[in-house]
Amino acid sequence: MTHETLEARYQHTSHQTQALWRAQPGMGDVMTQDYYDTGTLAPVTGIQPRPGPAIERLLADINALAGDDPLADAMPANGLHFTFLPVMLPRYRPSEQPEHLALLTRLWREYCAGHPLTLSRLRLVALPSQLLLAGIPDAHSLRQRAAFAQALLETPFRDDLLARHATTPLPAPFWHSTLLRYRAQRLPARFQRYFADHQQQDYGSVSAPVTLVMANYNWTQVQEIAS
Repeated sequence: MTHETLEARYQHTSHQTQALWRAQPGMGDVMTQDYYDTGTLAPVTGIQPRPGPAIERLLADINALAGDDPLADAMPANGLHFTFLPVMLPRYRPSEQPEHLALLTRLWREYCAGHPLTLSRLRLVALPSQLLLAGIPDAHSLRQRAAFAQALLETPFRDDLLARHATTPLPAPFWHSTLLRYRAQRLPARFQRYFADHQQQDYGSVSAPVTLVMANYNWTQVQEIAS
C-alpha cells in the first residue's frame, strides 16, 4: 500500500462515516457489552510515544467531551499508543503468560527490534462509533509489519492472529490509535461536530521503538516483555 493509497482510504472512510451520520441521525442502539474484555491482557507489538502539544490538547478535548457519559470510552493520556501488530484477542490475566512466548519474542526480535515506527501526517479518522488518530508509516515499518504477520502465520499463533483480524485484512490497513469507542451504533452529535471541526488538522508525527508487551485493550495496563 502506497502512502497515497492510505491517505485516500482514510479520507474515504471518514466521508462514508459522515454520510452515514447524515442519513441516520441519533446514536442508534446501545451496546450491551464492551468492545473488548476490559480485564484481560494479550501480547501485542506497538509504540507508546510521548505526545506533542497538539495531541495532548486532542486527548484533553476528547476526554472533556466524554465527561461522565457511561457509553463513552475515551483514551486517557497515559494510554496513548499506536499498535504495530496485535497478535490475539485479550484473554490472559495479569499473572499469566501466553504460550510459546519464547517463539514470539524471537520473531519480534527478528522483525521489529531496533527500528522505530514513525507515523507522520496524523489526522482524525471517523468510524460510525469511534474516533481514530491515524497516520502514515515509514516505509521500513510498512514492509516489516507485513513480514512479521506472514511469519506468525507459520507458527502456533496462526489461529489467534486470524481471529484477532476476523473483521479486517491481515495486517490491518490503518495505522492508528483509537481515541474514543462509543458503546452505541453511532457517535452522538457532540463528537460528530468535533470531528467536523478538526478533520483537516494535522497533528504532526510520532516516533518510538516498537515494543512487545502484554497489554489490555487500551494499553492502560502494560507489562513489558521485550523492548
